[in-house]
Amino acid sequence: MATWQDFEKEAPDLAPAVLARLEAHRHHVLATLRRDGSPRVSGTEVLVMGADLTLGSMPDAVKVRDLRHDPRFALHANPGDGSLEGGDAKLSGLAVEIVDEVGRLAYESELPQPPSGPYHAFRLDITEVVLTSIGPGGDHLVIQSWHPGEEVRTVRRA
Repeated sequence: MATWQDFEKEAPDLAPAVLARLEAHRHHVLATLRRDGSPRVSGTEVLVMGADLTLGSMPDAVKVRDLRHDPRFALHANPGDGSLEGGDAKLSGLAVEIVDEVGRLAYESELPQPPSGPYHAFRLDITEVVLTSIGPGGDHLVIQSWHPGEEVRTVRRA
């Protein structure tokens, strides 16, 4: 697993493109696992805060219950208008709830607007990042993938 900062260090050419996809739109799709193992998708917002990619949630949201039961997640950045301009970014890993007072105060201090009531916050430990884009000439896909401790792998598919 890796922090966002680890990803930036190990994949310095890929990380800015993925960050651009995360920042291009406010809302993204988070996949979690229900208690019975079936998938659930929820809308979410993410922010890079210090070394970490984070997400917050309203109290007692179903995604919070899911992540507390099974911390595995997949995050799909909003693909925008469907043109794949800038690529289509997906990340996966484990969500770790921020419960200690120091961590919560640090999280709150970096929010654009402080929470007006109770909330949940998670740090996302990353195990995989994939960026899919259209290659030059528009006749093939370029799929870049990264895993902690490995170099970026690039596959071209016609």
